[in-house]
This record gives sequence, structure tokens and C-alpha cells, in this order.
Amino acid sequence: MQSGDLSELFRVLDLTGVFANAILGGLVARQERLDPIGFLTFAVLSGLGGGIIRDVLLQHGPPVALTDYAYLLTALAGAGITYVANVSGPLWDRVWPVIDAIALGTWAAAGAQKSLSVGIGWLPAILLGTITAVGGGAIRDIVTRRVPSVLGGNTLYASCAIVASAVLVTCTETGHPTVGLAASTVTGAGLCLVARWRGWMLPDADAWSAPRKVAAKAGLDRARREKIARALQTRRRSGDRRKVEGEPTDPEEER
Repeated sequence: MQSGDLSELFRVLDLTGVFANAILGGLVARQERLDPIGFLTFAVLSGLGGGIIRDVLLQHGPPVALTDYAYLLTALAGAGITYVANVSGPLWDRVWPVIDAIALGTWAAAGAQKSLSVGIGWLPAILLGTITAVGGGAIRDIVTRRVPSVLGGNTLYASCAIVASAVLVTCTETGHPTVGLAASTVTGAGLCLVARWRGWMLPDADAWSAPRKVAAKAGLDRARREKIARALQTRRRSGDRRKVEGEPTDPEEER
């Protein structure tokens, strides 16, 4: 596949991600019982928010969402569909995670690639690739007064974007940017789908503190048992000494 063909395919996948996340934003708007303006707002925030944040931070021209009409029109189309149709049910519940995973992989790759193209380092490129992938959903959750789902309590998502961005950066730095686009997209999408399937999650604070609490309690109980054992041993020795010397012994000790 030629580089131009791959770039065009990548753009199609990128727009598919915009469309999918715009619909996810529309579904949230439906849950909140918003009007058409609310649907449009949530679709644009969810579908384009991450890319806009990236472009603003890079300060390298206006955001692509404002210069390429295909992005904005795709987000508006997602809002319109969710407003007039109920895209939910068992079938859709299987389809949207797949599209969302593909979007995560493509956005992470796109964000990291654009960051490298303007001359910033590899670590900020990974960061901006991750922001591109998860920023829109985080903004959507904040507007609805929810803790962003990417911050925890769900299967791996932001972690998948970090890995995908790292793959793109590695391939680009080693002279294989075209391979990096495909590899990072497949890696991010595949890891996200496997995490959903297997229920992989990062451990929370309680998961780390619970073993320490158990270990501390076990250590305390062991110290108490040792203290009691030493006290009993001391009393036995004291009783034996009194018997040898002919001193009266405590009836309690004899029992």
C-alpha cells in the first residue's frame, strides 16, 4: 500500500472515530434529556474535543476540526442520528465498543504523529497522543458532572492510548513512520478490545493498601502472641523456682 493510500485510509478511520464518539456524546445527551443544541454540543465535545485540545497546545495553526469541514460535519451527523433515532440495543452494544477501540488507536497515532511533525520531543508526543484519544470523552463527562471514565473504575482505556502513542513514536524515531501508523492503530484498538473482553483494570488505591493492612495486622497479632508466650514462659519458670526452693506456689499457677 502506498503512503498516500495509507494516509487516506487513516483519515477514513479517524473520521469513523469522530462519528462514533459523536454518537456516544449524543447518547449521553439523550440520557440527560437535552434539546437539539445540547445534542450538537455533546457530539462536538465528544467527537472533536481531544483533537482541538492537542492543536491548541501545539499552537501550530488553527485546529484541524475548524479547517477540515469533514470533521465538523461528521460530528454533526452523529448528533443528528442520535437525536432522531435510538441507536441502542444488544447489536449496537457490540458494535460501538469495536468502533470506539478503532477510534482510540487512530486518534492516539494521529495525535502523536502530528506532535512529532512540529518538532516536539517523544515524551510530549506520547502525552498529546493520549490527550487526543481520550480528551473528548473526558470533557463530555466533566460537563455532565461525572468523574471522567478514563481516570479509573473501568477497563483499560487511557493506558491503551499511551501504548499506541508509544508505538507510533518508536516507529517514527526509528525511521518507519508509515508502519507506525498501522502498528499503533492496531495495537491501541486490539489492546482496548482485549481489555474489555478480559476485564483488565488498573488497581486502585485500596487494592494496594489492603495487602499492607493485612500484613500489618498479621504482624501485630504475631507480636501479641509472642508477648503472651514470653509472659507464660516467665510464669512457669517462676513457679518451678518456687517449688525447688520450697516456697508456696500460687494455686492459679499450679492449675
